[in-house]
Order: sequence, then structure tokens, then C-alpha cells
Amino acid sequence: MGTPNDGKLKVVTTLFPYYDFTRQIAGDAVDLSMVIPAGQDSHSFEPTPADIRLIQNADLLICNGGAMEQWVSQVVASLDSESLKVITMMDYVDTVEEEIVEGMEDAGEEHHHSHASADDTHDDHDHDEAVHADDDDHDAEDHDHTDDEHDHDAEDHDHTDDEHDHDAEDHTHTHDDDDADYEIEYDEHIWTSPVNAMKITQVITDTLQEMDPADADTFAANAEDYLGKLKNLDQEFRNVVDGADLDLIVMADKFPLRYFADTYGLRYRAAFSGCASDTEPSAKTIAYLIDKVREEQIPAVYYLELSSHRVAEIISEETGAKPLLFHSCHNVTRREFDNGVTYLELMEQNVVNLREGLYR
Repeated sequence: MGTPNDGKLKVVTTLFPYYDFTRQIAGDAVDLSMVIPAGQDSHSFEPTPADIRLIQNADLLICNGGAMEQWVSQVVASLDSESLKVITMMDYVDTVEEEIVEGMEDAGEEHHHSHASADDTHDDHDHDEAVHADDDDHDAEDHDHTDDEHDHDAEDHDHTDDEHDHDAEDHTHTHDDDDADYEIEYDEHIWTSPVNAMKITQVITDTLQEMDPADADTFAANAEDYLGKLKNLDQEFRNVVDGADLDLIVMADKFPLRYFADTYGLRYRAAFSGCASDTEPSAKTIAYLIDKVREEQIPAVYYLELSSHRVAEIISEETGAKPLLFHSCHNVTRREFDNGVTYLELMEQNVVNLREGLYR
């Protein structure tokens, strides 16, 4: 485990939230890297040979699972790596199906997935918030990686199939409906709920303690401190929602916040579901969102990180609603990454911006 000269566990994560959770728990006790470069959308990521070597040389791979990470299972299955342990976070929380709600692109049309109607309970779900590509947010498309990244030499390991039977699941199921098969796809953005973040933090802590008993006490102490901060964050969101004038948020973008909305009892309208590949909503969808903002006197309209603000600005010009960032934390810009931005910092700003959107 680790390089022969430092003895540290080599931990690789696919997504920024898991990179940051691990950093908070382990500090310098592990050699930590993130596969997907800062500034890149996770949903369009394809691993390079260097990425595959990074994973092969790891002791632990922390991934999310779901359709956006089908590449993970393919890479892991191809590796000759007996010692690689893989934990898939979607296996440890209650997942929900993606959904199409009223006003979204494709709402009311035939869909290849199973979706709830706008009035259904939130047992169904969305799935992905792609980068729309603001030029200034793409400072990391040069595929820079974290820490000492791909300097690791590929080592020969044997890989056992049953080690990864449960790893990087697609989290999809096929159902029969009127003689037609359709695939249920689950919302992958589990980390957007601080409650899930707490569960994930505990899973990572338990895994690190098992793999590195010598540092188990350090991991436990750091995790206890971090879990306390996540609990405080959760309470901050609850305080905002409990005293709010409104319970509806409007996202002029894709909607990767289903778990967040469910946790705090919020309704939502958005231009696209999380799984949508389009980035330009139709005039009809924009008009619907404008009408909804006017009808319910919504004071703020949200856009995502690594995304164009154009649709939010159009809605703002028509309604006076303030365009604000709601950061899903799926990735950060290179500048933010280099400056050490954290999940907690991003979510604390979400507390501020959510308050602006729920109070008239």
C-alpha cells in the first residue's frame, strides 16, 4: 500500500466531493488524487491511459456509480490489480429515480426512462448537470491532475472478479410497461444533500480505518470534527427553509439537486432534468419559467457551476429575479481547486443564495 518509501495509502476519487471528504478525514496521512480534472464536467469524462495507470496504482478507489461512471466499471474490470479496493457511494445511500417535472424540456413527451409526474412524491429522480461551457470556467481542460498524479508507475497486480462484483454499479433496472422495455435511471447526485454527505463521510472513514489501522484514531477524530460541521450545515439549511416565504426554487439550467430538494422539502422547476444532454432550452421552456417566476414572485433564479448564465439572465431581465449560483459541488474550477476550496465553503454560499431565493 502506498509507495515503498512512504507507506501511505494511495487513494483515488472520481469526483470532487469525495476528494474533499477524504481530505478532511485523512489529511496528509494518505496520498490523495482525483481522476476527473478540475474544471471538467464529470458526465462527459473519458479516462486517458494516464488515468487508468493512476487507478491501477491505487489502493482505494472511491467512486460514485451510476450512468455517468460506467467507465469506472469498465476500467476496473480491465485491470490486473488484486489489491485495489473499490467503494461505490451510491451503494450506501437511498437512491431515487430521475424525474421530469412540469415545464422541463421533454415534459409530457415519451421518454426512455421512468419518470414521475410533477405532482408525484419525490421517489423518482434526475441525473446530471453537464458543463455548458463558459470559456472562463474551462481553465482546467488541460487535464491537470491532483497531487503527484500520474507519476506513479504501473505495477502488476492480480485482479479478482468478485472483489468488484458490487463496484461502480450502473444503478439501472429494466421494467416492462405495456410490452415496452424501459430503463429506470437513478439520480446520481447523492452528495448534494448534507445528510447523504454525512453517511458518505462515515463510509469513507470506516474504509480508511480498516485499510490503515495505524492511523485509525486520526481518521476517527477528524471525521468526528467534520461530521459536526456537516451537521451544522444541515441545520443552517433547515433554518433557512423553516422560516421561508417560499418553498419553490427555479433553476434555469439542468437540475442535479433532487436529493437536496427532497431533504429540505423544496419544490422545484428547471429547464432540464439532470440527465438531459441539451444545454439550450426552447423558447417554450424559457417562457414557462418566466411565467412561473412571475406567478409565484420568485426573487432569485439559479444557474449551475461550470455553466452558462445566459438563460438565468434572460429570466432575470424579464422578471427582475436575481440570477444566482447554486453550486452542486460536482466539480470546481482549476483556480478554486488550487486555492483549496472545500465542499463546506461551496455549500455555505448555497445557504446564502438559497435564502435570497426563498424570502421575498
